Amino acid sequence: MTLQSQFLLIFSAFGSLNGVFISGYVFMTSKQKLAQKFLALMLLMISIRIFKSVLFFFNPEVDKLILQIGLSSCFLIGPFLYFYVKALTEGLTTLPMHWRIHIAVLLILVISVGLLFPYAQHIDIWGAIIYKAVNYIWLIYLLLSWYAFKPYVSTLLAKPKQKLTEDDILLLCVLVGNSAIWLAFFTASYTSYIVGALSFSFVFILTLLLLFFKFNSAPIKYGDNKIEDTEADISLSKLETLMAEQELFKNPNITMPQIAKRIGMSSPKFSQLLNDKLNKSFSVYINELRIAQAQQLLIEHPKQKLDLIAEQCGFNSPSTFYSVFKKHSGLTPAKYRIEHSLK
Repeated sequence: MTLQSQFLLIFSAFGSLNGVFISGYVFMTSKQKLAQKFLALMLLMISIRIFKSVLFFFNPEVDKLILQIGLSSCFLIGPFLYFYVKALTEGLTTLPMHWRIHIAVLLILVISVGLLFPYAQHIDIWGAIIYKAVNYIWLIYLLLSWYAFKPYVSTLLAKPKQKLTEDDILLLCVLVGNSAIWLAFFTASYTSYIVGALSFSFVFILTLLLLFFKFNSAPIKYGDNKIEDTEADISLSKLETLMAEQELFKNPNITMPQIAKRIGMSSPKFSQLLNDKLNKSFSVYINELRIAQAQQLLIEHPKQKLDLIAEQCGFNSPSTFYSVFKKHSGLTPAKYRIEHSLK
């Protein structure tokens, strides 16, 4: 192996191997942070895909099972990217039921195709059909991710002097980097198959450097953007009036950018307001309003079905309602109703 080939091998494999370790670390330390869990899963899938490319580039006779695993992982990169963007921009902490169904369908599809059409026995199908389908599905979810990010972009562009948070920088790097890696693989037939792996290593290193230099110089989350007490009081008053009159929390698809816009704030500043003045995240704030409404309905309508109450209060699914209700109240909805009906 020439010196140039050795350099390509080391640099292209660098991002993949480190991506696996970091994805595991992020997943294990994210606790209740739903967005970070999806980020870890996306990073793991893309690392597996890159590692497969590196092996194939330097050894075209690599086991076909490895190629199948690599392409199967590639199929899940786009979906996990999309869920990461949605969870982060909307401040979600629990996994909605329709997301669970969405992910289950994707996993069933991947496993079924792998079992019915193993790569070793169906090389032509994987090369001519599945490979292209996987890349176009990745593109579809990539475009959906940018679309989900669009409201977040508008709030940042509205105030160009506003300092970016760690999540802002990481999200931008992930979206731009993911787009660059997809493009590198999609155009590999015109360049080189190893370009995708090299792109990932480059993006990986660049992201680490950006985060390092950004937060070495600005260790405080909100820096000089402290919200004045008068401005905070006015915004909180607007928020309280908005929720009392329009009950936006009853909308299961309500997002932080939507509410922030209604009270005349950017999403990051609205998030800062909730954290600084109420000591709550957006999801906790919304869920508390929903639970308060649910408690009222449980007492006022003792015969109403719990599933209907969950829907009326803005929960996507009964299971989410039960888990959030118990977390906030210490009781299940049924037990809460029984206890308060006896008072």
